[in-house]
This record gives sequence, C-alpha cells and structure tokens, in this order.
Amino acid sequence: MLTRKQHQLLLYIDDHLRRTGFSPSFDEMKDALGLRSKSGIHRLISALEEREFLRRHHHRARALEVLRLPHMGTGAEASTAEFSPAVLSDKDMAFEGKFAEAENENEAAPRCISLPLYGRIAAGLPIEALREQGSQIDVPVSLLTNGEHYALTVTGDSMIEAGILDGDTAIIRQGELAENGQIVVALIDNQEVTLKRLRRKGAMVALEAANPEYETRILPADRVRIQGRLVGLYRHY
Repeated sequence: MLTRKQHQLLLYIDDHLRRTGFSPSFDEMKDALGLRSKSGIHRLISALEEREFLRRHHHRARALEVLRLPHMGTGAEASTAEFSPAVLSDKDMAFEGKFAEAENENEAAPRCISLPLYGRIAAGLPIEALREQGSQIDVPVSLLTNGEHYALTVTGDSMIEAGILDGDTAIIRQGELAENGQIVVALIDNQEVTLKRLRRKGAMVALEAANPEYETRILPADRVRIQGRLVGLYRHY
C-alpha cells in the first residue's frame, strides 16, 4: 500500500521518464507535489525504494527507475498507462489547497515510532538489563535503521567521551553482528549486560570504555554475546 503522496510521486516520475528519458530533479518533484522542501521528496523516494516500486542508481545523477506501478506489473508493463492529472473545480482547488497545507505541516514534523524500553544498562560497571514490562518510548524514525530496534536507559559515565551521558536513552539495533569499533550491547556470561565499544582480536574480545578512568575488559570471545549495536541516542532536557 502506498500513501497518497507516494502514489502521486511514483506516477509523476514514471510520466517524466517516459516523456523525457531521464528522471525529474528534486526541485521539479517538490514543485509537482506542492511540497515546501526537498527533504519530503527524499523521504518519499526512500519509502518507494523500500517497497520496491522504485530503484535509485546512486552512481549516476538523476537516475531513477520505476520498477512497477500500484496494481500493475513491472515498469515495462506499466509504461503503457497514461498519466492523467485530475481536473478540479474552483471549490475542489480551495479544499485541496487547505489539505496540502495541512499535509505539508504534517510532513515537516518529525515522525515517531514506539520502541520497547528494556530497563537500564550500565555504561560503567555491568548490570543486568531488566525489561520493564509494557514500557514504551516514542523516538523519531530518523534515529532508526533497517531491522528491529529497542531502547535502553543508560546509567554511569564510562562512555562520556563518546557523547553518551548518564540518563540518555540508547537506541539499539537488535542483532548479534557488529564490526570493530562499534558501540554494542554486550552480554557477559549470560548475566551481565553493558554498553561498550567492541574490539576483537583472535579468540579474545575487548570491551572498551570511553572514559580513561575505566579499564578495558578483555574476555574470551565465547563469554561475550552481542545483543545489538548503538544506532542513536535520545536525550531529554
């Protein structure tokens, strides 16, 4: 399913490609949809990519490919459909203008999503992260990546030089894979949980603090299990 704006943008891009042979510019798309900023176009294109209606060729400028249209086949099959903008009466135009203003204001506001809040995690000495049953937190979608996410409340000051403060909410992408240098949620001996920077060397794992007052913990890799990696921070003032 596509939103109204996603559907409009997809049809406009398809029509422009068939008429000119190349993609419309972001300014052209913004003007065609009556949006106030190009950031809304970026979000719409990303959503169409995720739903596999559109493909962006990043190595070429202004290179968009329509893969399929709603309720139709592939881009090649759908290309026979004509793009015909609706003709509105003066009364309809007045209504559409007010509707577009409200929609633009809504798009300008940060969209949020609810994530489960899994208690407190130590950024100092490891503590067990206890899930607070039923607790949720609303965070902007801009803090998220692909995949499942959850949130943890940070306690301690061992990661202050990484910009992670006591009381911050850590946004974690769930998973067991992480690269050297990434900040991860590490489960130690199946009972201790901590937020630290990951380093691997051979059969050993180092969990580094970002505060010189704390020592790096070096452990056999089989004692440490990655439960996710940090993708964002949410802070209340």
